[in-house]
Amino acid sequence: MTGTPTKNTRPRRSDATRDAILVAARERFAADGYERATIRAIAKDASIDPSMVMRYYGNKEGLFAAAVSVDLRLPDAGGLSPQDVGAVLVRHFLDMWEDDEVLTALLRVGATNQAGAERMQGIFRDQLLPVARQVCPDPEQIPVRAALTASQLLGLALTRYVLRIPPAVALHPEEIVAWLGPTVQRYLTAPSP
Repeated sequence: MTGTPTKNTRPRRSDATRDAILVAARERFAADGYERATIRAIAKDASIDPSMVMRYYGNKEGLFAAAVSVDLRLPDAGGLSPQDVGAVLVRHFLDMWEDDEVLTALLRVGATNQAGAERMQGIFRDQLLPVARQVCPDPEQIPVRAALTASQLLGLALTRYVLRIPPAVALHPEEIVAWLGPTVQRYLTAPSP
């Protein structure tokens, strides 16, 4: 049968609707933060009825969790030279933040809302701890070292992408790597102070 669409040739309308909702939600959470973003505004941005948002995501928390599903795609530290881990992580982190407004939305929401903070904690726990585990010289210090690393990376993201403090925005990425890489390196691999 020629001309008859097959299951795999045409996207399902529900998939397109879900995608439109997620795009609108990411933009709205980034612009307004979690508290001010509403299901009604997100539905309007997606050109759909608010009941469709509820149908697919249940509630605002479910929508937020789906909209800010983030894979940091951190490099495998086991394949790196131990003295390069800090610079590689900072460069990778910068590359991700330069092109991903979902991360900015997540940081904005995480700073002002418990659900957002928990989401951010989960992402860093699940994705940064394994990197620290690969390079940390003392297994008991892995959580502390990962938290210190997160403090540097998230502090940079807050000043550069959310607050947009002019000197932080003006820095060239290689300057940031040169300044921040050694600090992250020390947090992850140096002997205890």
